Amino acid sequence: MDGDIAPLPDILEVAKMYDAWVIVDDAHATGVLGENGRGTAEHFRLKDDQLIQVGTFSKSLASLGGYVAGPEPVIEWLRNNSRSFIYSTALPPSICAGSIAAIEILESNHLIRRRLWKNIKRFRQGLINLGFDTMGGQAQIIPILTGDTNLTMEFAEALFEKGIYAPGIRPPTVPEGKSRIRVSLMASHTYEQIDRVLSVFQKVGRQLGII
Repeated sequence: MDGDIAPLPDILEVAKMYDAWVIVDDAHATGVLGENGRGTAEHFRLKDDQLIQVGTFSKSLASLGGYVAGPEPVIEWLRNNSRSFIYSTALPPSICAGSIAAIEILESNHLIRRRLWKNIKRFRQGLINLGFDTMGGQAQIIPILTGDTNLTMEFAEALFEKGIYAPGIRPPTVPEGKSRIRVSLMASHTYEQIDRVLSVFQKVGRQLGII
């Protein structure tokens, strides 16, 4: 919700002090962070047997289901002991094929991720230049802090009326006083679309006294 990236090296260091494992929920990092889009561990260039990565195929890969990646003994243990895995219906072959194809595209075409990060940089900097508070985020999810819950929902509704879906996030999802608009960009967005969205944000933000 903050568009930040967890300090995974520090977390892993503490875990090792107590002989603990670290499970990384990479739902939003898969396909986005790291040189090859493999997530937070690759972003920090970490490889460790005490690190387990879980994620979803339903975001950047535009499919369904999820995954667990880790040391082979852990995966074998989950296959044989995880009730939610054993008693779940298998994913349809078409979904599995789509997920694999999406991964292959990401691995073979780095231009997609580069285009995404160019869009992120353009949009975030545009918001900052307009006077919005983006909470110092680093990832592709960009929060626009508004604070007041009612103001946030009014902002989101005004944006939607102008053809922009940017949901308002309010308590209990975020702490009191930290309500925000949450934007997630795609590589397929054009600069023209991004600039149009920025112009709408500017107009609505001024009308509501946010900037």
